[in-house]
Amino acid sequence: MTQSPQDGSSHRATLESLARATRAGRVDRREFLALASVLGAGAAAAYGALGLAVPGVARAAEPRRGGVLRIGQPVLEITDPRTYDWPEKSNVARQFCEPLVRWEADGRFSPSLLEAWEVSEDAMTYTLHVRPGVTWTNGDAFTADDVIHNIRRFADRRIEGNSMAARMIALRDDGADTAADAAIERVDDLTVRLNLRIPDISLIPSFGDYPALCVHPSFGDSSDLAQEPIGTGAFELVSFTIGERAVLKRREAGAWWGGEAWLDGIEFIDYGTDQAALMAGFADGDIDMNDETVADFDAPMADLGLVREAAVTATTMVARMNMGVEPFTDQRVRNAFQLAVDNAVVLALGGAGLGAVAENHHVAPVHPEYADLPKIAPDPARARALLAEAGHAETEFELISIDEGSLSTSADAIAAQLRDAGITIKRTILPGATFWNDWTKYPFSTTSWGARPLGVQVYALAYRSGEAWNESGHANPDFDATLAAALGIFDADKRRPLMAEMERMLQASGVLIQPYWYELIMHHTPRLQGYSRHPNREMHLERVWLAA
Repeated sequence: MTQSPQDGSSHRATLESLARATRAGRVDRREFLALASVLGAGAAAAYGALGLAVPGVARAAEPRRGGVLRIGQPVLEITDPRTYDWPEKSNVARQFCEPLVRWEADGRFSPSLLEAWEVSEDAMTYTLHVRPGVTWTNGDAFTADDVIHNIRRFADRRIEGNSMAARMIALRDDGADTAADAAIERVDDLTVRLNLRIPDISLIPSFGDYPALCVHPSFGDSSDLAQEPIGTGAFELVSFTIGERAVLKRREAGAWWGGEAWLDGIEFIDYGTDQAALMAGFADGDIDMNDETVADFDAPMADLGLVREAAVTATTMVARMNMGVEPFTDQRVRNAFQLAVDNAVVLALGGAGLGAVAENHHVAPVHPEYADLPKIAPDPARARALLAEAGHAETEFELISIDEGSLSTSADAIAAQLRDAGITIKRTILPGATFWNDWTKYPFSTTSWGARPLGVQVYALAYRSGEAWNESGHANPDFDATLAAALGIFDADKRRPLMAEMERMLQASGVLIQPYWYELIMHHTPRLQGYSRHPNREMHLERVWLAA
């Protein structure tokens, strides 16, 4: 994809500060690239600030047109993108519906349906420049009106399960359910200005998150994308059956703004959660790539002669307690569970040691504003004492997980340690189709969380009071106020003290046992070329091809 010249000059001092922090090792290079692009710096300016050239695409062979890429991945419902809660849904929809901004595998945010953007120094005004020459699959032109339509849809918190509403809080008046009229301004056919109520440095990353796919203006609140697949992308949806298969074909020559995709088509084939079935699919030549390989199948996949792709990111799993449900309304119970579990043991047993130990506050060392807090050692004796003090020494608890890879084995490792500490635990394992229906409602369960480039994004999505993805029911006015302040600070070094406060608050609340950050692994046949593993499992397939 091409990007209009952007140098981020309006934030030169912040960029220079971030570049110094990156060179000093306080900010990860990937996170620097993310922040630089949020500020409007293009690839050349971002890499240049580090004294580097923009890396080229390594090609083992010249691209070849033709062929159908077959992917082993669950085929889940794709009704309304703004309510997507797992990347697998967007991986299908993204091939024909595109976001305003694209999160690249190297950490940058590059223009997609936007051509460029500018952000004011106070993070209160965003000017969005719409890419010219884009058309929907029904022939309509994509304009500023389409951008406005989609941003208003994103901001509507009346829609159940709309996690985008959490990302658009700065566009709504305090207490309102929809974006304020003055918040979204049409400047001309190809320009939109956003006038925020409060500063928000995470808006561009939010436009690049997987539920932020843009739909046609005819798409209503009760529409179904599988039945009305009008999009702007390089492919068109041909057929779709939940739990079975999704089939796409390349758009006609000249129809997609980015040129032509190399592939003739793409098929997503659902093998469920059984990794052995995926292995059989590879062995029988029925698929070319999978979505994810769990740790226990990493070596066996390699034995098939497959290519391993991995990304070490801020992807994690959590065993969260819902503080709105008895007995987890009692902080002593939650803290007891944390103290009974050694996260390093869960990584070794549940994650096969592939990753890094986490600290029960859901901010990763790769996040630019990460604050290193003193480590809290496991203390089973103290855990038993807290439970007794809370009157739950004899209570039987239930830990629920999906029947899938590390989420299940990690839950087993957590349950085993709780039992070792004298806590009575019942383990319940549910199939995916059942588990995901109520994933935000269980009293105590394990969940996977994809990476986000900024720690404040994670907190706004998962721990701010009342948000759709706040599965722990965490509610703390002081946390919310500190988060609001942090969302207005571009400089990661200046944001870090506020992040340290929030990490301490979340850790002390006891709402989650967060054992580890893990490696995202997938495999593909040597025939697949041009593919890079994305830090949040997103599949960008316009520029991949199949060798002869």
